[in-house]
Amino acid sequence: MTVIILLLAASISVSAIFLAGFIWCVRHKQYDDEFSPPVRILFDDKPKA
Repeated sequence: MTVIILLLAASISVSAIFLAGFIWCVRHKQYDDEFSPPVRILFDDKPKA
């Protein structure tokens, strides 16, 4: 029974860390790139020599 409680606490802690990281990314506008995805397909990558 103790192992289940420890695993539950560990999983909640890990999920809280990932949630905090996601919220931080959203607040710092990491996902607000509205220009490059539609335009990126129009330009060919330059071949590497």
